[in-house]
Amino acid sequence: MLAVCFVDLDHFKAINDTLGHAVGDQLLQQVARRISGCLKEGDIVARWGGDEFTLMLQNIQSTEDVAKVAQRVLNSLREPFVFNHQAFRITMSIGIALTPSHGQDVETLLKNADAAMYDAKHQGRNNYKLHSSVTIGKALDQLILTNDLHKAVDQNEFVLHYQPQLDLQTGRVTAAEALIRWQHPHKGLLMPGEFIATAEVTGQISAIDEWVIRAACAQIRSWQNRGNPLLRIAVNLSAQTIQQKNLPKKIAQILLEHRLDSSQLEIEITERVVMQDIPAAISTLQELKDMGIYISMDDFGTGHSSLAALKQFPLHSLKIAREFIQDLSPESREIAVVQAVIALGHGLNLETVAEGVEKVEQLEILRALGCSSVQGYLLSKPLAAKQFQQFIQTHNNPEELCKAVTEH
Repeated sequence: MLAVCFVDLDHFKAINDTLGHAVGDQLLQQVARRISGCLKEGDIVARWGGDEFTLMLQNIQSTEDVAKVAQRVLNSLREPFVFNHQAFRITMSIGIALTPSHGQDVETLLKNADAAMYDAKHQGRNNYKLHSSVTIGKALDQLILTNDLHKAVDQNEFVLHYQPQLDLQTGRVTAAEALIRWQHPHKGLLMPGEFIATAEVTGQISAIDEWVIRAACAQIRSWQNRGNPLLRIAVNLSAQTIQQKNLPKKIAQILLEHRLDSSQLEIEITERVVMQDIPAAISTLQELKDMGIYISMDDFGTGHSSLAALKQFPLHSLKIAREFIQDLSPESREIAVVQAVIALGHGLNLETVAEGVEKVEQLEILRALGCSSVQGYLLSKPLAAKQFQQFIQTHNNPEELCKAVTEH
C-alpha cells in the first residue's frame, strides 16, 4: 500500500501574528527537518502551502505501519523550539489516506487525507486520524458550518447568556460569566461545543472573541443605565486572541466606547491557552491586570500547568473545574483535590471559584473549605440578558438569595 498524510500545524497563525513571519519561516524549516528525520529512505515530505505538509509513505504493509510513522512525527515535536532564547512548543494534526482503499488517484487521496486531518483537529488536535467514510460526512458538515460562521458575526446571530456567581462571604451575586450561544437561522440555538472548535480551526475565533467582549460591555452599560447593581462580567478568550499583541489596546478602546470602568470586566483563560506560549501570555495578562481588569484561570486542574509556571501568572482567581465538583461529598476523594486547590489559591493570594455546583451539600462543603465563590445550576442556569436582570432584581439581598438556593 501507499499512504498519503496531510499534516497541519496547530495554531500556527498565532506564531506569525505574535513572533513575526521570519520566525514562522524558521519554525517551518525546523519542523520539516524533524518530520524528515522520522521517515525512511524513499518516503517524501513536501510543503503543501502555508503551515501544511504532505507525506507520501511507500511500501506500507498495514495500517499499523503508517500509524507508527504518524506517532513518530507527533513525538518529534515534543521537544520545544527555541528562538531568541525563548522556548515554545507546537503541535500538529495528521490525516491519513491509503491506496487503494481510500482512493486510487492523487485528487481523491489528498481530499480524503485532508478530511481526516480536520477530523483529527476536531478531536482535540495533536493526534492523527485514518480516513473513513464517516470522515467525509463530517468534513461536509464542517464545511457548511464554516461558511455559516463567516456570516454569523456580520449578521449578529450570536447571543450571550449570563450565569451568576455567588460570593460565599457576603451572600451576594457579585459577578457573572458571559456564555456565548449561536442563534443559527436553520439549526436553532447552538451551544459553544457545537461550533467553537470549528471557529478555532478556521481562524474565526478571534473575531468571535472580540464580538463577545463588545457585547458583554454593551450589556453592562445597558444594565447600569437602568440602575442595576454593578457586577463584574467574565468573558472567555481563546489562545489565538490572548496571543494578539494589540489585545490590551483593543479592550481599552472598547471599555472607553462604553464608558466602563476596567474593574467591571473579567478575562477567563484556561491552562491550555496560557501554556502554549507562556512568556507572551504572561506579558499580555500583566498588561490587562495593570489596566484594572480581573484575570481568572478557568477549569483549573484539568490542564498541564506546573506550579512553577502558575506562580508567574498575574491572576486574581482560580476557577475549580466542574469535574472536581460534580461528585463532591464528605466521603468522596474529590474533597481532597478541592481542598488542595483552595489551599493553593490562599497561598498565592488568589480567590477560588467553584463551577458546576448543583447541590446544597456541595455548597456547604465549599463554604467550610474556604472557597470564595460558587457558580452552577444550584444558583441559576445561564440566563438570557432580560432573565438575568430579573434574577438580580428578585434576589437583591443575601437573605432572599440564601432562601432561594436552599429551596432549590
